[in-house]
Amino acid sequence: MPIFKWDPRLTSEHAHEGTTSGEATGEASSERTPLNSPASDSPRSPLSSSGSGVVGLSVARGCRRHTMAAAPAPPAVAASRAARVGLLYDERMCAHATPDGEEHPENPERLRAIWRKLSAEGVASRCVVLKAKEAEDKYIASVHSQNHIKLMKEISSKKYDSSRNKIARKYNSIYFNKGSSESAVLAAGSVIEVAEKVAAGELSSAIALVRPPGHHAEHDEAMGFCLFNNVAVAANYLLNERPDLGIKKILIVDWDVHHGNGTQKMFYNDPRVLFFSVHRFDYGSFYPAEGDASHCFIGEEAGKGYNINVPWEHGKCGDADYIAAWDHVLLPVTEAFDPDIILVSAGFDAALGDPLGGCCITPNGYALLLTKLLGFAKGRIVMALEGGYNLRSIANSVSACAKVLLGDKFTFSSPEMQPFESTWRVIQAVRNELKTCWPVLSSKLPENLSLRIKPSPSELYASSDSEPDSEDVDELSGAVSSVNVIQFADDAISEHLSKMKLDEDNLAVKTASSCSTAEHHPTDSVQVDKGVSVVLSKRISDLSLAWRSDLSRIYVWYASFGSNMWKPRFLCYIQGGKVEGMSIPCCGSRDTSSPKGIMWKIVPHRLLFGRSSTPCWGTGGVAFLNPEINYNEKSYVCMYKITLEQFNDILFQENRLVLEDGTDGNVVYPDSPLIGSSEVEFMSTNKAIHLEPIKDSWYSNVLYLGDEDELPILTMTCPSSDIERYKSGELPLAPPSKTYAATLIKGLVEGEQLDADGAASYINAAAARGL
Repeated sequence: MPIFKWDPRLTSEHAHEGTTSGEATGEASSERTPLNSPASDSPRSPLSSSGSGVVGLSVARGCRRHTMAAAPAPPAVAASRAARVGLLYDERMCAHATPDGEEHPENPERLRAIWRKLSAEGVASRCVVLKAKEAEDKYIASVHSQNHIKLMKEISSKKYDSSRNKIARKYNSIYFNKGSSESAVLAAGSVIEVAEKVAAGELSSAIALVRPPGHHAEHDEAMGFCLFNNVAVAANYLLNERPDLGIKKILIVDWDVHHGNGTQKMFYNDPRVLFFSVHRFDYGSFYPAEGDASHCFIGEEAGKGYNINVPWEHGKCGDADYIAAWDHVLLPVTEAFDPDIILVSAGFDAALGDPLGGCCITPNGYALLLTKLLGFAKGRIVMALEGGYNLRSIANSVSACAKVLLGDKFTFSSPEMQPFESTWRVIQAVRNELKTCWPVLSSKLPENLSLRIKPSPSELYASSDSEPDSEDVDELSGAVSSVNVIQFADDAISEHLSKMKLDEDNLAVKTASSCSTAEHHPTDSVQVDKGVSVVLSKRISDLSLAWRSDLSRIYVWYASFGSNMWKPRFLCYIQGGKVEGMSIPCCGSRDTSSPKGIMWKIVPHRLLFGRSSTPCWGTGGVAFLNPEINYNEKSYVCMYKITLEQFNDILFQENRLVLEDGTDGNVVYPDSPLIGSSEVEFMSTNKAIHLEPIKDSWYSNVLYLGDEDELPILTMTCPSSDIERYKSGELPLAPPSKTYAATLIKGLVEGEQLDADGAASYINAAAARGL
């Protein structure tokens, strides 16, 4: 099973040629003015700024515009940067590639694109260029198990030729080929090499252009494109193998858009390592979709307080948001910690234009983040490449960082657009969690902080067209231009790492001549509750209501965890009809348009099967999600990008609220929505987990699961009161019917989430467990 069906246009350099070095990095003018955002908590911050942002740069639709002012680097820092900067590149790490040549975001062109950029701009010639060295097993064993090391080192050998792809499929977003073993050992060894030289004073700082990346790799598991945890191996080497170098405290800064789960676990109890990760979290739904990416996870035992997570609630975070996190969390703690060296897990998938990250950091933004770190650890900084999948974005961003280390002057300025309101909320939550460990975080944030309220879905997506306008891309001045992050290939699914735009094919059965009761009903005896009649009809009414026009311009993600995971079955709710196994057809929605996109995610909610029978599927339970979050639980959801009008029509059908007009058999829907724009905005703004717009119905509880690409993710499930009734036995838990279970299995298999056996096991396990 291929991990990706990738559109190479997303990572193509060819589409972005023509930007000069100065345009890409925003090189300095002689005029400088200080940043004017809220004052940093850190007295030693080399660029203590009162705000966040890098401006003068226009960004594509959905991201915020910035302009830039200046803040000079301190003379001491500038002087220290005149020393030697190491740059490690080795073509041998490009041998790791997909076994069948299929396009994939983590591919050899990532390194080559960066090297071409640095060479063309003369940056490489100003650095001390190093070749890769293999890591010895004993150094890798400081963070990985012997079994894991043995497998990773042998996976490229002939004895695995027939089983290599099968083994890869057992992991989360991993591929192997005949070059993988050598590349992995070289990547780990290369970070050791440059870290050792910087620690010894042979280099002032260094950049290791390595792949495969490492920060997701755990003690006994490869995952998320990562085989060995390169930065963790290097950190342990400095602390435990070379005490003569005097490295007793290490700061690891992980600015990759994904949480560095592997690195966190390896140092969770170690006070010698301060681990800081700023990443998209999306309430636990963004890859790697683990609860320990939350701000509440701060380390244990002696390591308590030495693990810091800044978990963004949504995408589109940019320079202003990241710099706010630096000024009000990272820098004050770093001042108190006083590290001997700084290792940066330098993922650039939070960059503007990255097809996986959905954030908006510019090359100048990265330059400022790095500049702010240079005042610590005597400027001894080692950058190790992690993620980043838009070739132009990653090349420009690495170039900007390299120029900072070389001492080039940049113009930095305050933002025209301020951090999101949610950014300050997250930062305050992080400070509250850590203030007993780091008293410098005890003070309240200034009350006059500038903020920007998160844009509403209707503001960002008034049109159903998700493609970028050409003028939006063309007006990217002095920053990276890029394809819009919502343009993707068909059916590309890889857990939470990939997004996609699917072809709007019409795979479902054509609209049937009759209308459906939905597959669920308010009572097991199939009696109509509270006088709500459900009828069959020959056609849908042409009645037009004002609310439909309004909600047809607002998009949401509808997350399905039951039979609607199978697209043909879901389209029955949109276009009418039924699929095999259904005894009653659906009437469909007023708007029969296909979804504008499809994505898969894993959410931290318990899947269960309740009730004893339905008129649609017969005897057996049907799927519900427990409304309460539980990070020990993982349930698959298939998300469809539909209008809020369509979401309401599905909600009507699920809760048997479709009526007959009594004259010519037309279907009449309720004359007002159950969930309007104000309710969606309320849930998004206040992070309300669920809202119950109707009572005494099976699927009356609308659950908010976070955001994806600034659109809310909504689903419908049972009310919390029903969960208590299931626990007490008042309501029955029952395994699904064979036909219903088969439909769920089709969805999981065709969505490339699980194979047939795995899907059946997933469903059987959910059905067998009690609450």
